[in-house]
Parts: sequence; structure tokens; C-alpha cells
Amino acid sequence: MPFLGIGLHMAIALYFATHAIRSGQERYWLMILFAFPGLGSLVYALTIWLPSMRHSRQGRQVVQGVRKVLDPMRELRLAQDDFDGAATTGHRLRLADALIDAGRASEAVVHYQESLRGIHAQDPDIQVRLARALLESGHATAARELLDEVIARRPDYRSQEGHVTYARAAAAEGNRAKAREEFDALLEYANGFDAHAYYAPLLVTWGDQARALAVCEQVLARVKRMPGYARGLHKAEIAQLRKLHAELTRA
Repeated sequence: MPFLGIGLHMAIALYFATHAIRSGQERYWLMILFAFPGLGSLVYALTIWLPSMRHSRQGRQVVQGVRKVLDPMRELRLAQDDFDGAATTGHRLRLADALIDAGRASEAVVHYQESLRGIHAQDPDIQVRLARALLESGHATAARELLDEVIARRPDYRSQEGHVTYARAAAAEGNRAKAREEFDALLEYANGFDAHAYYAPLLVTWGDQARALAVCEQVLARVKRMPGYARGLHKAEIAQLRKLHAELTRA
């Protein structure tokens, strides 16, 4: 309906007009925004809003998200170029991270293993990343055993990523009791919703729809109290859990 379109354009223009006033932009932007709400908003967004947003944490998340959609292989390409130019441990780790994000976990394993040399030979952060790569390349037992070694050697070391990987590895090995124990512990302290997003679908496959629904509802209750930028940081997990919640409530 055309009236809805006009209203949306004006709402966006009003948002950018507020930004222009608060950030001290020239007043002619107000005339442009309200005289040409659609085109004016687009021009303002590209020339003023996005460049200014790059300097905030939320803005960097937005820019990175846009870049990932437009060029999903950008980080992998840049990481490979840096590594080819200088095979430092830092460049190798960046490449390994990019590989695992691109779904090439088996290749990431090799680079993480190569990074565990010299002063980095017992680095627990690298070992946690290696464990995730092992898990996602189909070696759940090797991942869990590596994390057991880290726990035994460094009982004071804490890593939420490592804990999530350990719980996932236990589930992949078929040890439901251990996986439940670890996921339930994670839900008590976890920042973000990675653990919830892994745990709830597992509970469904185990036939425990009631517990899966409770996990989804716990997240959705928290989401209502979160500011918009925080919800944006966990958009994928929230969407996944909201969809699962809808499926479970319809069942």
C-alpha cells in the first residue's frame, strides 16, 4: 500500500534527521531528508551515517555484517594473502579462523596444529580453537581428549568457547548424560546464546521437547530485556531459537 511506503520513508528520514542534529551535521541535510525522504535518506546513510558508524562497536558489527553478505569470502581471501606474504603465527591463526568460519575445518586443523610450536606449544587458547576444528571436521573424541588435557594441565583456565566445544563433543560421542551436564552448566553463566542454540535442537533429537521449549523461552525472555544493538550481535542464534520455539509450540 502506498501510504505505508510513504510512512516508512518518512520514519527513516526522521531517524537520520535526529542523527544529523545530534552529530552536528549541516542543517541543509534536514531539508534534503524531508524534501526527498527516500533518496535523501539513502544519500545520508552512505555519506554520513555509515562512515560515522564504523568508529563504534555497533557500527563495526553492521559494516562487517554487510561486508560478509556482499563478499562472504573476503576475510578468507585477505587472511590467505597475509599468510602468503609472511607465514607468521598470527597470520596462520587468522587464516585458520577464516577457514573454520568458511566451513573448511579440516584445513583449519592443520594450521592450528602448526601454530602449537615454540612458545605457543601449550597455548590453551590455540588448543581450544584446534579442538573446535577437530570437532567440526568429524573428530569429536580427539576434540574432547584435547580439552581434557587442557583442563588437567590448566585447571584455572576458563573458556566459554572451550566449554561449548566440550559439550558438543560429548553429544557427538553419544554421551548424552555428560552433554546434558555440560550444557546445563553453560546455561547458568554463558554470555550470548551459542550454547542455547546448540543445546535446544539436541534436546529435540533426544525426545525432550519440554526441556528444549524451556531453553528457547529462557532466551526469548532475555531478548525482551536486551537493547537493540545487543540483539543484533546475536541475531542468528535468536532467529534460530525463535523458529524452534514456534515449531515446538505448534506441535
